[in-house]
Amino acid sequence: MNTTIQADVSAQVTKKDVSFLSNKLKLAAHLYLPAPIDSITGPLPAIVVGHPGTAVKEQTAGLYASLLAEKGFVTLAFDAAYQGESEGLPRGLEDPAQRVEDIKAAVSFMSTLAFVNPERIGVLGICASGGYGIAAAATDTRVKAIATVSAADIGRQFRNGGDGTQDISIIKNMLNYAAAARTAEAKGEAPASFPIFPETEEQAKALGQHVYEGWQYYCTTPYAHPRSAKTFTWSSVDRIAGFDALRFVQMIAPRPLLMIVGSEAVTKWITDEAMAGAQDSKELCIIEGATHVDLYYKKAFVTPAVDKLASFFSTKL
Repeated sequence: MNTTIQADVSAQVTKKDVSFLSNKLKLAAHLYLPAPIDSITGPLPAIVVGHPGTAVKEQTAGLYASLLAEKGFVTLAFDAAYQGESEGLPRGLEDPAQRVEDIKAAVSFMSTLAFVNPERIGVLGICASGGYGIAAAATDTRVKAIATVSAADIGRQFRNGGDGTQDISIIKNMLNYAAAARTAEAKGEAPASFPIFPETEEQAKALGQHVYEGWQYYCTTPYAHPRSAKTFTWSSVDRIAGFDALRFVQMIAPRPLLMIVGSEAVTKWITDEAMAGAQDSKELCIIEGATHVDLYYKKAFVTPAVDKLASFFSTKL
């Protein structure tokens, strides 16, 4: 019995390579259809799927997009600007404002498709895109329903750590490096970057289960992808440190919000904070036994998450 799932496309799903513009940058994307285009008889509900930080569309975003297409939705998984196959320099820049704009641009793209009902477009954000999706939905009323899986607010994670207990001195030191890197760039030096993951399995294990699981997914086969980001530019850090994905979560209501999180996820506190700030039409779904990364690819946890998402979007879109 398979214990994990990869982003393979089933026979009943059609995948197309597409692209769209976000702040004049061309973003690479995969469009998933629940049938061949010429057999679609009417406008369908659609879901924009945002990938975790450092990931690419071929990983967990593509997995969820493909599985939701099997349920009858038109879905879109795309690479964030400056990463994957999408345009943008310097490579490895993580700009929360741009990431939010990418989601809004994806909604714009989906709304132009003849086989998509523009009044039935939702967003699914996984990990960092959970935070970005909430921020996008708060101010873009075209998003009729928003769901998250293993939601992360990258600003809170950088400031407070994955478990919320990080000493503030760490982000202050990182901001010093970021400031120095900006000055160096102003003097003509190339953008400087820092590694996101430990180099070895031993180093990853020493940093705790959450880091180790992330290292396993992003840095070992068969889930690692050559285009996923392994470094961020230092100029990303002050952009991230000043970002608050949940600042306006209350503005999503009365549109519905579903947040799916593993009971064992070290990042569950972020979902808890989002749920506390959200207003009406909010729903929390806890997947028992799942960690943050388990919901990226492990069949026992992804299957009930997808079933819940399909039910949510079918009802709310």
